[in-house]
Amino acid sequence: MDPVTQGALGAAVALTKARPEQLAGAAVLGALGGMAPDLDVLIRSSADPLLFLEYHRQFTHSLLFIPLGALLCTLVLHGLIGKRFGFRFSLSYVFCFLGYATHGLLDACTTYGTLLFWPLSYERVAWNILSIIDPLVTLPLLAAIVWTVRTRSSAAVLLAVAWFGTYVTFGMVQRDRAEEVAWRLAESRGHTPHRLEAKPSFANLLVFKTVYEADEVFFVDAVHVGWKSKVYVGESVAKLNVSRDLPWLESNSQQAHDVERFRWFSNDYLALDQSDPNRVIDMRYSLLPNDINALWSIQLEPPASAERHVMYQMHRGDSRAALPTLWAMMTGADID
Repeated sequence: MDPVTQGALGAAVALTKARPEQLAGAAVLGALGGMAPDLDVLIRSSADPLLFLEYHRQFTHSLLFIPLGALLCTLVLHGLIGKRFGFRFSLSYVFCFLGYATHGLLDACTTYGTLLFWPLSYERVAWNILSIIDPLVTLPLLAAIVWTVRTRSSAAVLLAVAWFGTYVTFGMVQRDRAEEVAWRLAESRGHTPHRLEAKPSFANLLVFKTVYEADEVFFVDAVHVGWKSKVYVGESVAKLNVSRDLPWLESNSQQAHDVERFRWFSNDYLALDQSDPNRVIDMRYSLLPNDINALWSIQLEPPASAERHVMYQMHRGDSRAALPTLWAMMTGADID
C-alpha cells in the first residue's frame, strides 16, 4: 500500500489504545511505525537490479519480525518523539508496535505479494482485495485521525477502523464475484484454467483484472462487478517457456538465474513481450485491466555471460489517456 495509507492505518490503530492526553504522540508514533517496514527499499544494489525485488516486503514485513521491528523503531523514536510527549519507553513501544503490526497485513491485502511468514515460508502472500492506492481507504482514516487528535475523542477513529474492516470485507466479496465471472468466461471459451486470479484495478473495487492460465496461455480480461457484472474482453499471450522463447539463454548464466528470481517475484505470471523478444514481462499489472502491457519487466541481452545481470525496467505508459477508459469500466459503460 502507499506510504500515506500505511501511516494512516498505523496511527489510527495506535489511537484506539491511547488516552486523551496521549493522542497526539500516539498518532505520530503509530504513523511512523506503520511506515517503517518500507525502509527495506533501501536494500538495493547498482550491480544487481533485482536485489530490491527480493528484499522489499520481505523480513521487515514478516509477522514474526513485528516485535523486533517495533523495538528498533522505539529505540530511534522514543528519544525524538516519545519523551517530548512524556511517554515512558514502554508506552512508546506499544504505539510503535501497534503501528508496525498493521503494515505487513495491509500490504498482504494488495496484489504485490508479501512474505508474511518469513523465514518459515518464502511464499508471497497476496489476498487481492485492495488496490495499491484507494482513496476510500486513506481519506476516512486521515479525517478520523485529525478529528480525534483535535477533539480528544476516539469515536471518529473507532468508526474509521470499523469502516476499514468493512471495506476490506467488501473487497473480499468483490474479488470472489470477479473470479466467479472469470470462471464462467473461461468455461464459455472451452477452457479449463490451471489457475485463475482477480485483482482490483487502480483505486477502486468495482473493476478487477482477471488473469487465468489455460494450456500454457494467459488470458487477460477486465470484469466490472457492480449490481450487474460486465466483461471487458482483453488479450492473451503465451506463458514464458525459456527453452522455446529464449533458446540462446545458457542455463547456468546470471541472466537465467535472474529470470528465475523474477519468476518467483511474479508468482510465475511471466510472458515474453510481444514487441521485444528479449523482454520478459510481469503479467499481473497494467494501466488498463484488460491489457497485457506490463508496468514492469526485465530486459535480457544476448549473449548470456556468467556475470551479466538483466536490466529491470518500469513502463509507466500514458496514465492520463488510460483514466477515461478505466472510468468508463468503473461505471459499466461500453468502450470501443
